[in-house]
Amino acid sequence: MGGNTEYIAGHGYLSLGQAVHVAQNSEGGVDQQLAQFLEKRLAVVWSKLNAQPQSYILPPDEFALMNYYRTRFGDNEVLAITYRHRISYLAFIGAPRYLDFFRDTSDNGVTALNTANHYWPVAKMAFSMCNWKRKSDGVSARRNGELLELASPLRAAPIYGQSRLVALLLILMTLSQSASALLTTPPFAQSRSQTLSLRNRATNESSLLECLEVTPPVLSPTDACQQTLMVHTFAYSYGQPFVGQYNPPNCSFNRVTINFTVTSAGRQFDRLALMFLDDTEVFRTSTAEPTQSGIIWSYVKDMSGYLALFKTPQKIIFDLGNIVDDTYTGLWNTTLTATFFTADDAIEPADVIIPISAQKSSEDASSAFVVPETRAVNSATLPKNAKKAVFSISACGQAAEEFWWSNVLSSDTTAFGNDTTLYGHSAFRELRLLIDGTLAGVSWPFPVIFTGGVVPGFWRPVVGIDAFDLRDDEIDITPFIPLLSDDQPHSFEIQVLGVDDDGHGHGNFTTAIGSNWVVTGKIFVWLDSSNNPTTGTIATSRSTSAITLQSTTHGNSNASESISLDYSIQVTRNVDIRSTIDTPTGSKTVTWTQKLTFSNVGTLSNGGNDQIVRQSTTGTHTSSSDYSRSFEYPLWVLSSYNAPAGGNVTIDASMDRSKNVLQQGDLAFPNDLKTFDYTRLRSMPYSNQAFLSADLKNRQNGTASYLSVPALKKSFGSGNTEQRLTLSDGTQEVYQRHIVASNDSIVYDDQSFGGQARGQSKFAAPGQQGSRERAHDFAATGVRAMLGRGPL
Repeated sequence: MGGNTEYIAGHGYLSLGQAVHVAQNSEGGVDQQLAQFLEKRLAVVWSKLNAQPQSYILPPDEFALMNYYRTRFGDNEVLAITYRHRISYLAFIGAPRYLDFFRDTSDNGVTALNTANHYWPVAKMAFSMCNWKRKSDGVSARRNGELLELASPLRAAPIYGQSRLVALLLILMTLSQSASALLTTPPFAQSRSQTLSLRNRATNESSLLECLEVTPPVLSPTDACQQTLMVHTFAYSYGQPFVGQYNPPNCSFNRVTINFTVTSAGRQFDRLALMFLDDTEVFRTSTAEPTQSGIIWSYVKDMSGYLALFKTPQKIIFDLGNIVDDTYTGLWNTTLTATFFTADDAIEPADVIIPISAQKSSEDASSAFVVPETRAVNSATLPKNAKKAVFSISACGQAAEEFWWSNVLSSDTTAFGNDTTLYGHSAFRELRLLIDGTLAGVSWPFPVIFTGGVVPGFWRPVVGIDAFDLRDDEIDITPFIPLLSDDQPHSFEIQVLGVDDDGHGHGNFTTAIGSNWVVTGKIFVWLDSSNNPTTGTIATSRSTSAITLQSTTHGNSNASESISLDYSIQVTRNVDIRSTIDTPTGSKTVTWTQKLTFSNVGTLSNGGNDQIVRQSTTGTHTSSSDYSRSFEYPLWVLSSYNAPAGGNVTIDASMDRSKNVLQQGDLAFPNDLKTFDYTRLRSMPYSNQAFLSADLKNRQNGTASYLSVPALKKSFGSGNTEQRLTLSDGTQEVYQRHIVASNDSIVYDDQSFGGQARGQSKFAAPGQQGSRERAHDFAATGVRAMLGRGPL
């Protein structure tokens, strides 16, 4: 097993850090074998410190061991160790960064912080017990307990694998367990409520860990008309969705929002959920993974794009499949409410919405297609007087396709032998819309990572981008209206494509992908008031694409551990669709164009256990209806696992990902600025009609680890994630949020509205939120389910 792990009877092979983590989370005390191992390692560490009192570099696992035995040495002694010894931190790509703590006698009560970093500059910082100060520019924070940004912005290249969390997390390592002692002495005691205030915002739910997705706040007045749509517990619920009846409220409204609130306690996997009104999917979400003492989250979503459905009675079908047994005990206790109100509105919802789905509401079942097991195809007849039509696609990969972005070329799936599972069809996926067999547009999906994905410690309590709201992609099909306005049924099909290759650098698009994708579609139609049939020329569809593949294997083919696989795929696509539509004032040209580029470069090594993925998806969509959308989805993931037969499973990972979207105008759904809660803006005479464009930038990065101990039938995790979201109208910032989570706690949270700070910043030691329970216990699952490769 190598020099970094040691066999411990009853526990298998553990590294020092893993052993400390198991000891911290052992109920009823630590068994003798584990205690003997820790005592032996403690003696070794103590001898190193005494032998090199000024020069020894204390690694994080040895510091964790000292912290575990802090009652033996005293909290002040543990803290003093951090002042005397540098802590080594192994960052995303294995580059050591060092941190020196020392007492700065020039400024009473101020501890200075120096870092040496080989890749990017870290601003020199200073913090006092009552006030944080940025030494690089001398600007002092005005609010006690506020944590200023520790790292300068990342250099343009390389943009992935470099986190601004490093200095912050090293401070938190020092504070994590000794904070309680520090807080009993001045001056920390004076500002305890500001530095360790992590109480949940859920009324009467203070014992629950609050999870959240970082999104701009949505306009949803509390004094508006409300209706409860669902109160339901999902237990053993596969194939048994909630079924209810919706009737429009007795109040006038032109806007609708929903609030989905969930609590759960125990152990459970992340689950996918879909909400339908009759056969039309209107909301797709997923769950956070619960803790033993429980979690809670609420998500508010604007539903005004579905106003036509909410104006009439509908059957509600909410499908959240779950399994409960002796091991996986978490139930999903859910409440779904709708708020109806009238706003001074710039939103123009569709007059008619037509589902493209499996249409199983009459059977009280989910209407989602499962591709490629079934074809996602329907026939639909549009109104003859349509003047605008938009198609939306809701889709996400599950099972063998959940981590599609980490797949290799089909010719490389056995690069490390038949015993190492690698999924193929490349890391490229395209959702293609066909109308009567003709290409009408495409969607290149955002790589959603669910809360059990890669390493669960990334996503608690802050979940991944879009995990609570998997958004549709839109295609303007107005150029097809002259074809579709003949009062006849027409075929609408959604295909999911990957790329297969011949092993010699040649690739082709294929629908023969893995299992599976959950897919539905909708047609939004706006009607002309004249009721006359829409006429014009039949649409012309032109599309060009290019695929570039490369794959190289290094090392000895007889020893899979020595093999390294480098692979890459680049895809480009241009779509141009146009026609003319006759209007009372003459004919007009209507167009839909898309320009897209995709790149995925990866490396697998160590028998397939280690992987680096660098992916970029960019595109621009434009419509003649004054709509344009430019987006970029950069993704960088480094992951490594160790899963010996019958032994403990470990996964370590780092990630850096973004979703950046600039949108002008709307198609079927209002943009983020039109749904934004502009009432929170101070001294800005805005309504949602004043915003011209929506520019959303959303970035997450972090590190996380996972340990599964079969002997204990337990799994544990830890993680640190930073996220920054900004929303602007193209000229000025409207909203921003910067949040840092560490080991089940939010340690920093800062919001501003219109450039003015609103909301309390928080700084606290990680782990305090969950100190009453086994805060880092996660659902145990196989490597393949978490990474999309490796053993079950």
